[in-house]
Amino acid sequence: MDFIFIDDMRVEAHVGIFEREKAAPQTLEISLTFGVPDAAAQNDDIEQTIRYDAVIDRIRAELAARHFNLLETLGEFVVALLTEDFGAPWVKISIAKTGVARRVKRVGVAIERGKLA
Repeated sequence: MDFIFIDDMRVEAHVGIFEREKAAPQTLEISLTFGVPDAAAQNDDIEQTIRYDAVIDRIRAELAARHFNLLETLGEFVVALLTEDFGAPWVKISIAKTGVARRVKRVGVAIERGKLA
């Protein structure tokens, strides 16, 4: 299995349980790695892979349109987008909030779903 990665994508999202988090979007740092068909590289064919530009655009649009209480739920939502809508057989995601706690650079979650071939 081949993989595509997107590292430290910045996304504006409504996430959190506190009123200040519900009032305005926060910048999240998202890193993804997802499996893609080997056929894309073998055939040099963009139509046989998952386009990272489409993934980035879709994630940004979806996260701008909804609120999540938990980063875990947001992460599972993104994983479902990649597996169900884009057909990725395996996804690893990490999501971090910055500046949410004093003297802490980031807090976040990491999720891995699917099967490695």
